[in-house]
Amino acid sequence: MKRIIVGISAADGVSIGVRLLERLREISDLETHLVVSRNSDVNLRMELGTEREKILALADRSYEPENMAAAISSGSFPTDGMIVAPCSMKSLAAISNGYSGTLLARAADVCLKERRRLVLIPREAPLSLIHLRNMERVAEAGGVILPSVLTFYSGGRTIEEQIDCLLGKALLQFGIMLPGYRAWEGK
Repeated sequence: MKRIIVGISAADGVSIGVRLLERLREISDLETHLVVSRNSDVNLRMELGTEREKILALADRSYEPENMAAAISSGSFPTDGMIVAPCSMKSLAAISNGYSGTLLARAADVCLKERRRLVLIPREAPLSLIHLRNMERVAEAGGVILPSVLTFYSGGRTIEEQIDCLLGKALLQFGIMLPGYRAWEGK
């Protein structure tokens, strides 16, 4: 059974993380572990009109963001890796600098140190040089930076279809083919 950690940080685009959880529920033999940053509550209410408890219920296991004794805070707890969707610039800075002041940052740090897959879906525009350097550090440490950009070859016309394409790319990093994902086939 695959075990994926999902992190949702306080950035525009919490709907990406929520959609990820919804889609992961469709995949058998996959266990989800969720940490939602405390500041995400505002984004959840603004973007989706929902509360933390409803989002936590989408995961197999969820953890309070301050719980530094959670299973996902240790490398001895085996996982296949982590996706942070969306990844705020604050979380990116913490992860890129090894500052594990929250469970989300600690779980990401564990993935890097254990050489597990870490996929960050940053949400910011435009990007400053500081943002780019933080992304560079994460990539040098083995993480994958997957910006939430539109794809047109997928034929996705709605926001949900575009998000699904993005999530399909993210899950390919774990060897998971998202049902309905249309990969580029060439001409």
